[in-house]
Amino acid sequence: MIDPVISVAELLEAEPAPALADVRWYLGEPDRGLAEFESAHIPGAIYIDLDTHLSATHGPGRHPLPTRQEFASTMGPLGFGDADLIVAYDDRGGEIAARLWWMLRDIGHGQVRVLDGGITAWQAAGQDVTSASIARPATTMTVRQSETRRTDRADLGAQLGTLNLLDARAPERYRGDEEPIDPVAGHIPTALSASTTDNLNPDETFLGAQDLRERYTALGVGGDQDTVVYCGSGVTACHNALAIVRAGLPEPTLYPGSWSDWGSSGGEVATGSEPGSPES
Repeated sequence: MIDPVISVAELLEAEPAPALADVRWYLGEPDRGLAEFESAHIPGAIYIDLDTHLSATHGPGRHPLPTRQEFASTMGPLGFGDADLIVAYDDRGGEIAARLWWMLRDIGHGQVRVLDGGITAWQAAGQDVTSASIARPATTMTVRQSETRRTDRADLGAQLGTLNLLDARAPERYRGDEEPIDPVAGHIPTALSASTTDNLNPDETFLGAQDLRERYTALGVGGDQDTVVYCGSGVTACHNALAIVRAGLPEPTLYPGSWSDWGSSGGEVATGSEPGSPES
């Protein structure tokens, strides 16, 4: 398996040139990602919108997954095809770009990486940005055997206490101290706090594989229980999945609906810094 993370230096040397996907997105500011792209992006990049390209209109949670075929049928016309190495980037340490990484692997397209440090690292390395947009020729993205695993609310609820459950949100949201968007505050009982910020160095590049391995081994990944990752709406949980894969540990299962599905559907809730336990 290729390293899911690619550095700016590696990107510049890659032949043939990868297909670049700008996946910037901001909570509560639905139009900002496109505006940032139109203002300045890495030359050759195509804008991928979380809300329209990487989410279905209906389904569990705030960012429900489209079907695999729907997603493949979206990517092909945008110019991302079977032969492409796709490099996704954002300006949040890969938190949003990791969603595209996960979804492409979910349809069996393993040739995908996330730019380490995103557009911030690109500019810090002295590379140019542009406001000029391009269109890539339409192509075909084929659905193949998935490289990922997923679960839903019913299956997760039935297995609470027998899984290693990791919550990717900020600690204050995990504890239930605050909840800026979902109707219920807290976390799924038995979940451990595993904020995505701890996957990163201060400059928002990823920790190395060994450091990530130590982090996630301490959180129970690779132990006797299977690991499930979740977040607010199934987006940043993919960042933890990517970090676990980079660490060389077993691929975790994603709960796509995540807290926005669980909390709004009357699931059991725990608050505070302890994982808690299921009532039944």
